[in-house]
Amino acid sequence: MMRRRAMAMAAGALLLAAAPAAGADQVGLAANGRFGELEKQLEAQAALRALDLPDQHALCYAYSKTKRYAPLLACLDRLEALLRQSGPDARHTRLFALDDATPSLHVMRAEALVELGQYEAAKAQAALAVAWLRKEDSDELDILCNALAALSIAHTLGGDQAGGLRVARELESMRGGMLAAHATARALALARARMALGDYAGVLAALDADKTLSLHIFFDRLASGAFITGENNWLWVELPRAWMQAKALLETGRREQAQRSFARLLALDQVWQNGDIHWLALYEAARMARQDGAPERALALLRQAIDVVEAQRASIHTEASKIGFVGDKEALYAAAIGVALQLGQDSLAYDYIERAKSRALVDMLAGQSAQLPVHGRLRAASAAGQQALGELRQAAEEAGLQHGAAGDAGALARARARSADSQAALRQRDPALASLVSVEALPVADIRTYLQPGEALLEYHMHGDDLVIVAVTADQVVARRASAAGLDAAVRRYRTLVETRHADTLAAAQQLYQRLIAPVAGAIGGRDLVLVPHGALHYLPFAALHDGSDYLQARHRLRHLPSASVQKYLRVPGKAALPPLLILGNPDLGQAELDLPAAEQEALRIAALAPGSRVLTRAQASETLFRQLGPGYRYLHLAAHGDFKGEQPLASRLALAPDKDNDGALKVEELFGLRLEADLVTLSACETGLAKALNGDDLVGMTRGFLYAGASNIVASLWEVEDTTTAELMTGFYQALKAGSSKKAALQQAQSALRARHPEPMFWAAFYLTGHGQ
Repeated sequence: MMRRRAMAMAAGALLLAAAPAAGADQVGLAANGRFGELEKQLEAQAALRALDLPDQHALCYAYSKTKRYAPLLACLDRLEALLRQSGPDARHTRLFALDDATPSLHVMRAEALVELGQYEAAKAQAALAVAWLRKEDSDELDILCNALAALSIAHTLGGDQAGGLRVARELESMRGGMLAAHATARALALARARMALGDYAGVLAALDADKTLSLHIFFDRLASGAFITGENNWLWVELPRAWMQAKALLETGRREQAQRSFARLLALDQVWQNGDIHWLALYEAARMARQDGAPERALALLRQAIDVVEAQRASIHTEASKIGFVGDKEALYAAAIGVALQLGQDSLAYDYIERAKSRALVDMLAGQSAQLPVHGRLRAASAAGQQALGELRQAAEEAGLQHGAAGDAGALARARARSADSQAALRQRDPALASLVSVEALPVADIRTYLQPGEALLEYHMHGDDLVIVAVTADQVVARRASAAGLDAAVRRYRTLVETRHADTLAAAQQLYQRLIAPVAGAIGGRDLVLVPHGALHYLPFAALHDGSDYLQARHRLRHLPSASVQKYLRVPGKAALPPLLILGNPDLGQAELDLPAAEQEALRIAALAPGSRVLTRAQASETLFRQLGPGYRYLHLAAHGDFKGEQPLASRLALAPDKDNDGALKVEELFGLRLEADLVTLSACETGLAKALNGDDLVGMTRGFLYAGASNIVASLWEVEDTTTAELMTGFYQALKAGSSKKAALQQAQSALRARHPEPMFWAAFYLTGHGQ
């Protein structure tokens, strides 16, 4: 059965299933890559009436091209429901065939899940599309090619190279009986699969096999204006193709050809409009400049690439579904850090370290399948801030949706200017909220203003085998490069030694001290330390590192931060030494083996130190009462079980007592919706300080969640703590606070006292302080 199709379908774009399905105007918008306008038209229709099946399919397709993941996944759910209601044998008017929509919705879902990094789910969706098409003996070979490409890429990026190669070979074997358009779709799909596998020779072979549009013809048509007007504007398809070919030329040693290709790409206004392709092309050009011994030019190109990345709206934008290649933004920042250090610009290198950390939370929030609440914050949100956020989202959408609209550079420039103005307004009205939706990093000069007297900041950055250690004090910035080879394994080994109380623990602590502290020991002297770890170092008990004479905990008062820039948003704690606390201890979880009797005794002892405190134990230690009462206390203490979920960090939780209103699982994602005025939150629980180190290393864990909710200081643990000694440490901690010590000094004193009785780090080194320190 033949159907009318636009060329974009043959190019692997899953265009509208038939030209009349959405009307000529909507098809024209899609054909010219104007997906934002198509999306807005269909959203306006949806506001007036429920969309029928063809329009719902068209809206989902528009979302898939603008990479609006949350509405896309919801749209696909609605499309699937409409398909079920229509029945398997139904056919629509307007030449829309239901058997087009079923496999295409699975492919759209698979491609979105690939870009969100959910590779197992992506494989399942792609496999459904492949099975459906083969079961129905469909002639929609272009959709089948895209389904196989998505399946191969999901296997490969998910760590199953063999599976990715197997599916790529299956795709390669599809040769006979293809129309020219289908052959083009197969060539592009195979190139994407080979790109994910790192088989650059295979990429070139796949693209060279299709003579429809070679790279030189592509540039010739650009020069003649053939892509600029009319309904045959396929630039939004061919730019990724051109990038793949240029990248493959570089990786296969055809350097001169690659340089010419990247130079021609970077000269195009249309590439500037596609931020994803633009930053990748800039990064590759910078790599070549660095290899050519031109670090100044490399740094200039990297600056441009980072500016492009940071100007993008809050979206993942990996382009993996288009080009089979996940752009490693962390590698981009790491390259800028390395070149800055090569040029002796330590302060600039530090600025890029901070910007890398700030970028990651923006990407993480944008990548959720549902929007996180944004009502809680480090500082209470104002109505003006909420209004500014709405303005920013609208402006950012306009800018982001324009990136495929070739020939409309003026409209894109105006939309991006509105987005920049809205970001500035949000930063002015509510800077804490702005830090969640845009890249905000403080330069080193501003970082110094937030250091307390006698403090030095020690920040780490790891990428591959490179480790950068930066010490910042009131009068100098010292950066040192070292090897990170084997550091992840060394941290894991040390934690194992600590937790098993092994005889080799001390020697391992000394080795890690030499790698991580000794290179900058002269700069930090005897100052208090503000530690900003990176990667695996977030899981390291710095307090237990040993210089050969004593532990770091004995020589320095320590506090941690997820990034140095977060200091700008921390409330200054109140002056009261130990005000009344809200204390939750030993919640009733309905299972006797989960009871924490020492935690209950701990709660009562701490309450005795602070008259007026409220103690909630067993059934009263509930999530509901915490939500109700927590905002009214400056000090919060939770002695309960913690559950860290490494692969789903937003689902990590504190286990409080359930009731009819709440399930008792206080999750990280829920903390982003709380509003607290807490000077101190103590999480006397197991594993509450663990967090998932995302690409770029901004962490999503209990500590980050409570900071955003409004806490100035958080005390949390790195491993499963022993019940009785934890109660001893906590009692000593609050006694020191009552005597007038700062938070960081009180923790140091409590650890020292416990260490005198229980010398092994297992007992005293698990807890660490994040936040202001006072």
